[in-house]
Amino acid sequence: MTQSATEPTIYQGVADLQAHVGEHLGYSGWHTITQEQIDLFAAATGDHQWIHVDPERAASGPYGRTIAHGYLTLALIPILVKQIYQVTGLSMQMNYGVDKLRFPAPVPVDSRIRGGAELIGVERDKKGAKATVRVSVEVDGSDRPACVVDTIALMVD
Repeated sequence: MTQSATEPTIYQGVADLQAHVGEHLGYSGWHTITQEQIDLFAAATGDHQWIHVDPERAASGPYGRTIAHGYLTLALIPILVKQIYQVTGLSMQMNYGVDKLRFPAPVPVDSRIRGGAELIGVERDKKGAKATVRVSVEVDGSDRPACVVDTIALMVD
């Protein structure tokens, strides 16, 4: 996967991040989706549907070429988001879940994607803080996003 060098915004702890609720946090660099990446994802998940892994058959299909799995696009979100922002001073950060996952448009092989992130909310509880970030994965040249998801991260200071 090729990527553009992008410097993430660094937030000094949860309180600093929380001060930016409602703001767009920025964009990642561009990443090219290759057939090798799609094939490796198919091998890892057992999803070998022709629209993903058979370039000859896909050439006469609805998109004219293979497309990435929706879940491959979702799986790339941590790489994209890490280029947008990071929170320092945490003892731990982990995925808590996702809400409102959608795949509005395909990601054709050899296309470029990037992520955009908007901080929806930060809720504190006794375990730490849950930060909800809406990530939109864009396809270069497309007017619709390939993936839109509200990611939820558990952050412990």
